[in-house]
Amino acid sequence: MSKSFPMIAKTFKGLEQVLAEELTEIGADEVQIQRRAVSFSGDKELLYRANFSLRTALRILVPIATFAAKDADAVYEQAKHIDWSRFMTVNTGFAIDATVYSETFRHSKYVTYRVKDAIADYWTEKEGKRPSVKLTDPDLQLNVHIAAEQVTISLDSSGESLHKRGYRVATTEAPINEVLAAGLLKIAGWNGQTDFYDPMCGSGTFLIEAALIAQNIAPGVFRKGYAFEKWADFDKDLFEQIYNDDSKERPFTHHIYGSDASFYAVQQAQKNIRESGMQRFIDVRQIRIQELKGLTAEGGLIMMNPPYGERLAQDKDVMRLYGDIGSVLKHRFAGATAWIISSNEDALKCIGLKPSRRIHLMNGELDCLFNQYVLFAGDRKTWKQS
Repeated sequence: MSKSFPMIAKTFKGLEQVLAEELTEIGADEVQIQRRAVSFSGDKELLYRANFSLRTALRILVPIATFAAKDADAVYEQAKHIDWSRFMTVNTGFAIDATVYSETFRHSKYVTYRVKDAIADYWTEKEGKRPSVKLTDPDLQLNVHIAAEQVTISLDSSGESLHKRGYRVATTEAPINEVLAAGLLKIAGWNGQTDFYDPMCGSGTFLIEAALIAQNIAPGVFRKGYAFEKWADFDKDLFEQIYNDDSKERPFTHHIYGSDASFYAVQQAQKNIRESGMQRFIDVRQIRIQELKGLTAEGGLIMMNPPYGERLAQDKDVMRLYGDIGSVLKHRFAGATAWIISSNEDALKCIGLKPSRRIHLMNGELDCLFNQYVLFAGDRKTWKQS
């Protein structure tokens, strides 16, 4: 039986619960929600599976040391005492990134330098030679996390952030992050049992993530690689077994529709959809939201990420656009459920519909609301009595 060890899955603020549920589904033990992260334990197979199949994780870390430190010099001393020969050789090119939530430690870059120095000095004393820092495609990626005075040094098993699925070959301005898109779909309860529609689809992220979830296709199928593939104990046969296992995939009998006012956005979306191989399930066309007719069947799901108008919070065009969104939803999509994410609360009020759920989360650095609107024919009072 394979040995179990602790791990941490990083995510966005607001997606911790969804990620915890995903981890439980793939067989993780000791699942505990943290700040923008979920800790858990499992064996090597679970480490590979977490990287390959989790939709709402940004990266999977394996802690190798946790200690208290009051300054960067104390971090250096503790890091130097780690037995680095367990994880690398003097010829291993390594890179370090640091995340700091602390009043004591002001500069994450200085912490990174001190850990780098500790590793270099460890090998100089052991073999009279220093390993190289390799910022591009390192052999070993390390993560330093500091909360107050608690320091955790981890191996980063993912490498590139897991939101970089591999299907995005074209983009538009401010596309929604793939991990966030998948998390929003999960929060909305999307499982492929209805039609889906995104009337402001941009480069198609919601559409593609919805198609992958509907068929239960792992998001890792498009990735070119993971950091753990360079580890000394990498089990290629085990990973290939996970990669080639499609036993949990399922048929999708409904359809996904996308549209955008921008011809350029539609072109970009179509390129990404083709790259993902999901074109059988997704139709995209150029049309302004004001000209939409209800395409969704009874019980369908609508999701959109409209412009926030952050630079001009009271921008009349943005307010008018949100008003148009509300009108289209009310008059042309009765029987569907809509979800809208935005950082602009004033604009959301212009939709003119009362949200049945309001969820606070982050899109990048922006505090956002993710609102649910149950769309019914006639007035709300009549609907509630039916």
